[in-house]
Amino acid sequence: MKLYWSIIRPTVTYTCEAWVLKETIKNKLMVFERKVLRRIFGLTKERDGAWRIKTNDVLDELIRHKNIINHTKANRLSWFGHLHRMQKGRIIKKIHKWKPMLTRPLVRPKNRWEDDIRNNMKKLKIKNWTSCIQDRNKWKLYVEKAKTFTEGSCSAHRRRRRRRRRRNRK
Repeated sequence: MKLYWSIIRPTVTYTCEAWVLKETIKNKLMVFERKVLRRIFGLTKERDGAWRIKTNDVLDELIRHKNIINHTKANRLSWFGHLHRMQKGRIIKKIHKWKPMLTRPLVRPKNRWEDDIRNNMKKLKIKNWTSCIQDRNKWKLYVEKAKTFTEGSCSAHRRRRRRRRRRNRK
């Protein structure tokens, strides 16, 4: 397990602070993580002697809800706080604040990085985030809360699977 936490996950999530997490990317990351965890934890032997693979819920319990999506969201929140605490003259801060001269197309707008972060803050029920960011210790608590936030993809995956089963029955 140390190998996963120290080498595999950091390699996969390198620069994840700048990602916009779309559903397809989330699903691919979760599938990858589940494959790796199933390989690490192996099969489960039942009382009757039969072997079976571990379910997603069991794997989630084994890693204490610290899945790769929550890790990515926590890193993005951490970077967002760091970005807002920066001095005004820093180049990264200027690039973040920069607005292009062009207008966005009239089609449905793409989900932007900052929109994604704000949606995460709404789900975590972070109120008055501008003042919370300035207090590093308070912001760190929110980042830690994001690492184990359970609203995520497992329940959404189960809902989608149930809908597919209902459609197939009809």
